[in-house]
Amino acid sequence: MPSIKDTCRATVHIGYDGRVRKQFRGARAQERFDTEVAVLRHLEQQSCTFVPKLLESDSDELVIVTSNCGNRVDNLTQAKATSLFAELEAFGVRHEDPFARNVTYRPQDGRFCLIDFEFATLLDNPSVALKPTLAPEDVVEDA
Repeated sequence: MPSIKDTCRATVHIGYDGRVRKQFRGARAQERFDTEVAVLRHLEQQSCTFVPKLLESDSDELVIVTSNCGNRVDNLTQAKATSLFAELEAFGVRHEDPFARNVTYRPQDGRFCLIDFEFATLLDNPSVALKPTLAPEDVVEDA
């Protein structure tokens, strides 16, 4: 299973079946896991089609398995990024980490998608919100 991300906050692997496995670790791992699970469940209930589908979650191991939303995007205009993250808010979610690293492109239907909801906010339930307010020593930029 190839690793596509390995940081102090998470490891992400894409299986040969195309499913994405993300294991949370590091600072506030349980909270970040809980937030991402809640947000993905909410988005599925809202029939949002440009985010991964939550297929499995294991709160003991802090692992989620999702569908694959395509490949990371290398170049994205600010206008397109702003449009994508604004579109998400129509489904009741503010991403809170609105950067190109959280945008993928799904070639099957030519759709840009959004990933990584561990810091997102549910607009109708602000108790599900974990803005990226980690202490400076806990923040490590992904390469």
